[in-house]
Amino acid sequence: MKRKWVLALPVVLGVAVVVAPTASAQPELSGRTVEYSVLAADGAGVRAVGNAVEAAGGTVTRSNAAAGLLTVTAPENGFTDRLGAAREVLYTSRTVAIGHSPEGRRVADQDAIEKENRGQGRHGKRKGAPVGMDPLDGQLWGLSSVRSDLARTEQPGDRRVKVGILDTGVDGSHPDIAPNFDKLLSRNFTHDIPVDENGNTVDGPCEFSGCVDPANWDDGGHGTHVAGTIAAAANGFGISGVAPGVSIVNIRGGQDSGSFFLQPVVDALTYAGDAGLDVVNMSFFVDPWLYNCQANPADTPEQQAQQRTIVKAMTRALNYASRKGVTQVVSLGNQHEDNGAPHDDETSPNFPAGNAHDRVIDNASCLVMPIEGPHTIGVSAFGPSMAKADYSSYGLEQISVSAPGGYYRDYYGTPAFMTNENMILSTYPRNVGVAEGTIDPVTGEITPDGVELGVQEVCRDNVCGYYQFLQGTSMASPHATGVAALIVSEYGKYRGGGVYMDPDDVQRVLEKTAFERPCPTPSTVDYLDEGRDDTFTATCAGDEEFNGFYGHGTVDAFAAVTEGGRYLR
Repeated sequence: MKRKWVLALPVVLGVAVVVAPTASAQPELSGRTVEYSVLAADGAGVRAVGNAVEAAGGTVTRSNAAAGLLTVTAPENGFTDRLGAAREVLYTSRTVAIGHSPEGRRVADQDAIEKENRGQGRHGKRKGAPVGMDPLDGQLWGLSSVRSDLARTEQPGDRRVKVGILDTGVDGSHPDIAPNFDKLLSRNFTHDIPVDENGNTVDGPCEFSGCVDPANWDDGGHGTHVAGTIAAAANGFGISGVAPGVSIVNIRGGQDSGSFFLQPVVDALTYAGDAGLDVVNMSFFVDPWLYNCQANPADTPEQQAQQRTIVKAMTRALNYASRKGVTQVVSLGNQHEDNGAPHDDETSPNFPAGNAHDRVIDNASCLVMPIEGPHTIGVSAFGPSMAKADYSSYGLEQISVSAPGGYYRDYYGTPAFMTNENMILSTYPRNVGVAEGTIDPVTGEITPDGVELGVQEVCRDNVCGYYQFLQGTSMASPHATGVAALIVSEYGKYRGGGVYMDPDDVQRVLEKTAFERPCPTPSTVDYLDEGRDDTFTATCAGDEEFNGFYGHGTVDAFAAVTEGGRYLR
């Protein structure tokens, strides 16, 4: 797999937007108090940077020593200029939302992909003991596609293998999540933000005192869906995951609204390394910039510094986690474009609203994070027919493997076209279903709207679990994450009560045991019959061993746990 990297730019590019005045002529601090991200120069410690921040008139509210990232409050005028003279500081930029889950740029755009069925009016070494299948598993075509049903007879996953869900939260009380949920290790690195500094709604009213959700809570449903696909327990209830014996750890870095801010995401990644997690799933992409460019001429100096801060801090965090033994699996994106030939960007920055402007994107110096960061395994999505999903991004540059992500418009020309069953069924928090009007808040029964969307309920001993259909590369990466967790369970070294396997070895086994799938014939595919425009048309480059639609192939859990040893040094 090819990777593109940006050479380190001189520190002066990000130290300050304006040349700093001399100490004798420091600018006045004025205006309202706002938040900044401050990134330490290479080799500088956060204590030294903190001293520089205080000397410039700011206050450190949060810091991450591993990544050299500090969150700072200071007046909006004068602070950046003052801090610009500090040699300990690499970049300083105003804090904004830097991610959104799933990969669309706004909530409406995200739902248009992942919840496409809405409004359509159609539905439809040490090994654990082998485990069976659960009642709803017959609807999980993705589970059989990756051959988890066979793999679990050999290796269902070891509970000592920890999988981090870096997302909008995990409902740890869900009856299919609770048996595998590690409450002790789970963390929420976010604070709810009711409104932004301009009074615009972000997360809405806080549900819990202190505006901090518990570490077993999910107000969006996205993270819980991801967690269920990876490791829902094989307990005779509801569904089971690809690796039903491993542990789930919530390392929440996303807001209720779906936005991802830099500090919580970096904190979650470095915590994953420090806590000894084995695999982390990331189904989000960096906002407010669809592409984080080093020095795009259409951007202001402050916007350029903001993007460089995001890339540098995320790169440090990804490197840190990898050095600590964390395998990092990332969704490839729902932009339905070749990641190596990006289109012009007309949508960035998308936060705050109203600031987007046209930008010509240079592929060599503009990065989508975290997928284009180091040590990431990129996953594209296909549907039940094995066709590349229309929304899935592709290309030789960032892809590693492909996995089931759902494709609502699969099977055009047949009764299966545009049916819920073409998507991915997984765990659904009750509170989210109530908020979305699919679950009755009093009786707990599925509403007519929920029935239309394929929402399902399983109850036992007065305990009920709910399940919903979604699609996206956000649903593909958890299938690959589950296989990665099985690889660590099978081949990892057990020490100190945990498991260790080099992330490069995990990736090698994952890719080498994937089922090779060639490009379609013809290699250019349009989705016009399916109702898409020509921007969705995609050309598959490469051969059967490696191509832009499927990477090294479709992930195969059974091959991974029975044949993967031959690829280890």
